[in-house]
Amino acid sequence: MLTRLTPAAGLCRRFLSTSSREIAFAFDIDGVLLRGTKPIAKAGEALKLLNKNKIPYILLTNGGGLMESERVKFISNALNVEISPLQIVQSHTPYKTLVNKYEKILAVGTYSVKDVAKKYGFQNVVHPIDIIKYNKFSTPFSGVSQETIDKYGEEIKDLTTKPFDAVLVFNDPHDWAADLQVISDVINSDSGMLNTLRNEKEWQPSVPIYFSNNDLLWANQYNLNRFGQGAFRYLVRTLYSQMNKGLPLRDFIIGKPTSITYDFAHNVLIDWRQKLLNGETNSLKQILPNLGSKPESSPFDKVYMVGDNPASDIIGAEKNGWESCLVRTGVYRDGDILDKCTPTMIVDDVYDAVTKVLKKQ
Repeated sequence: MLTRLTPAAGLCRRFLSTSSREIAFAFDIDGVLLRGTKPIAKAGEALKLLNKNKIPYILLTNGGGLMESERVKFISNALNVEISPLQIVQSHTPYKTLVNKYEKILAVGTYSVKDVAKKYGFQNVVHPIDIIKYNKFSTPFSGVSQETIDKYGEEIKDLTTKPFDAVLVFNDPHDWAADLQVISDVINSDSGMLNTLRNEKEWQPSVPIYFSNNDLLWANQYNLNRFGQGAFRYLVRTLYSQMNKGLPLRDFIIGKPTSITYDFAHNVLIDWRQKLLNGETNSLKQILPNLGSKPESSPFDKVYMVGDNPASDIIGAEKNGWESCLVRTGVYRDGDILDKCTPTMIVDDVYDAVTKVLKKQ
């Protein structure tokens, strides 16, 4: 049963129905809902308006490092709005679909991603800090302290006797010197075995490597944009090419603006809409699509991506048939050249985006 509708809310009541004209939203987090850990003005009000009228939405971010439930709990508290763990797609959320494909993985990112990978279901998870603990000379330019090694490093029983199956970069690493070295060792190894180096020079790495996003820049509480995982990927690829006679690295990229992630998110939106209709929003059971699966059919007439980064949010939306709202609270600044995309609208903030869409509809 819907709560009493305001005039603005009345505009959108019809969208959550079995009719052919429905809308849904996807929101970036950093620069749209939060800046660092601080809420952006009226971000919570925008989501409350959608919650009140049961309009489907998800959070779609190139950030990560925590379980979806932990990230949503923090955001819900920060914005004072109820959000389900099934309403967020982080950069590495699609990795859940790879659990049955790879057994032993190198999980790269903040120290927390090791626990995330295990909770996703990966059976044998190694973090670069574990390799530093095994042999500190393997990463001579790491800035990590012995205290940190003792706290987060783990002795892996089959570290050198069982090959790696894949490298998965979950989020932006914090010890680039060590992580670049460890990744290079694994993707240039002999069939994934640590402490080995293959003889062949080729574009195909020894084991597959995935990056969860390709954002060169992102916005935090500093006044200038900061380097993101895209910059780290550039270094990995450059070093690989240097070690393989100039051949380019064949890697896999997910995250915005890739179709893989937008299709995955679209399927998650459809699943959440069904839970709204069935009154199952407290459920933690989610139907996840296979990586690369496009929605067979969509109930949505339009999906609006609300983002601050033209290179990931807006281009991704445009390439995948979504509408887009570019906000001025993050990466984008008035005067920036938008030569590769055309936002549906440019707005001051997320609340402005939501209310203008509802009025437009």
